[in-house]
Amino acid sequence: MANTSLSKNWGLIIGLAVAVMFGRHDATAAQTPVGLGSAGSFVILAKTGISTTGTTQITGDIGVSPAAATFITGFGLIMDSSGQFSTSSLVTGKVYAPGYAVPTPSKMTTALSDMETAFTDAAGRTLPDATELYAGDLSGQTLAPGLYKWSTGVLINSDVTLAGPSDAVWIFQIAGDLTMGSGAKVLVSGGAQAKNIFWQVGGGVGVEIGTTVHVEGTMLAAKAIHLRTGASLNGRALAQTAVTLDANAITIPNTVTASVILVSAAVVTGPYTDAARQSVNLATKTITVPKSGDMQYYRIRSGTALTITSITLSGGNVVITYN
Repeated sequence: MANTSLSKNWGLIIGLAVAVMFGRHDATAAQTPVGLGSAGSFVILAKTGISTTGTTQITGDIGVSPAAATFITGFGLIMDSSGQFSTSSLVTGKVYAPGYAVPTPSKMTTALSDMETAFTDAAGRTLPDATELYAGDLSGQTLAPGLYKWSTGVLINSDVTLAGPSDAVWIFQIAGDLTMGSGAKVLVSGGAQAKNIFWQVGGGVGVEIGTTVHVEGTMLAAKAIHLRTGASLNGRALAQTAVTLDANAITIPNTVTASVILVSAAVVTGPYTDAARQSVNLATKTITVPKSGDMQYYRIRSGTALTITSITLSGGNVVITYN
């Protein structure tokens, strides 16, 4: 059952603020976001292929290069009449490959070059806030903004929280692989945004995301990115080999600060808290959030008057439309 009542002008409500202190090494210069160039217009970009099984839901453009469109499998591609891109029922966006009509070939060459430049940028950042933090096991930790560096791999087997304001930046330099165990989540708090989170992964396997995992941020992988069944990503999967999917939800981060936040509670009277793993699409005015096993009541927090117009189930997600 869902409460469609409007939460109006919550920004005017004055609450108590709790200051949280995070242990840090000596202060270093704040990081700037990694420049993605034209690669930033893609939610998935790969050199050798993109494949999916199951009911995958992608919001944003995807593309391959130099591999041909035949290496995009499981999407049931339909060529647009322009010949410049394809569409798919699994993709809210366009699908590009180098063999399509002009100007797509040059578009893909530039995007791949920009992806490689972004990887080099992220890998080349200096003066890390921490090196070899927690010996690479971030399970259960809360991390402040900054630059983090490991000479081996990084493991996440339970929830990690990235806590910081909306302009804060996290860059993770991982020489080995990034492995997330099933059910683990990367969460954000304090206004932190996925568009300012970057995972630079140089390992020989790449990125391994377990079942029902949730990740925030852009993945810049020297090798492959593999999302297992039911995993979700609010960010980008940019791989220098292949991206492999299995019934995943992947959404490109908003390029502007979202002014719409879904809150939920177990009882109608609250308390209401930010719904975990929510993905807001400002263009389509929808919010997607994993389905809870218990009854949940939903409201929207916004600086403007909004109304929930529909609530539907899609696979393991609740999709909320507002106006």
